[in-house]
Amino acid sequence: MELRARCTIFLRESSGNAEEMSRMGTLYQELADRLAGAYSGGPVAPLRDGLGPLDVDGAYAVQAINTERWSKVGRRIVGRKIGLTSKAVQTQLGVDQPDFGVLFDDMRIPEGGVLSARRAIQPKAEAEIAFVMARDLRDPGATPEAVAAAIGHVVAAIEIVDSRIENWKITFADTVADNGSSAFFVLGSESKPLAGLDLYTCGMVLEVNGAVASVGAGAACLGHPLIAAAWLARTLAERGEGLCAGDVVLTGALGPMVALRPGDEIVAKIAGLGTARFKFED
Repeated sequence: MELRARCTIFLRESSGNAEEMSRMGTLYQELADRLAGAYSGGPVAPLRDGLGPLDVDGAYAVQAINTERWSKVGRRIVGRKIGLTSKAVQTQLGVDQPDFGVLFDDMRIPEGGVLSARRAIQPKAEAEIAFVMARDLRDPGATPEAVAAAIGHVVAAIEIVDSRIENWKITFADTVADNGSSAFFVLGSESKPLAGLDLYTCGMVLEVNGAVASVGAGAACLGHPLIAAAWLARTLAERGEGLCAGDVVLTGALGPMVALRPGDEIVAKIAGLGTARFKFED
């Protein structure tokens, strides 16, 4: 289903007349423009003037507008990221569900590569488990087992999140509209088959300049990374989308995120999966 069509569906479901649909469409476009401008002009105020804190459909409508915007200028979608997989963070934002955003090809930083501070606003890093899909999955009833059967391989990953909202003063709607507060990602060089991996108890250590900055485990990701990925598959299917062969799925943080400063070298170590690393420089 085309992105514009999905946006229209969101509007139709939230409105009973053409005039209101037009008004909301204009509002969502204005919010999307504001977020898009933040990439070059700096962070913007929270979107309270246009989105209620828990306006799920409105927030995804704004996200869809910008996804279409970036696709039209040549950015290629290569996967999805899942956010808010921590129950503590969900409680903080007053929600009981994760969220998702789109991964574009130009968001990937090579393993061991450099991210320039000039490309970021207020970045933070978190260690994650990434799945790379071997086949398409479009199933509104997707289970963890169904997702497992569609996975090609598993890698250690780092997501660099970055909010276009000032000082990370986000609600659930703010982060959804802002493409899940996504920015960049790194995939480790070791690809492992899913079979035989323990993604529930596997430990994670995130180091900054050789010092431990964050620790966690697979269970921190919504109970299990496959549970998070199944939620994503069902949610996309309900919205007329799906996961495609070759897609990267960042399943969610295994521990607390860490703010980045120029000069930092970040290394994520995940038991059974190896490492992922990058440098953050001026």
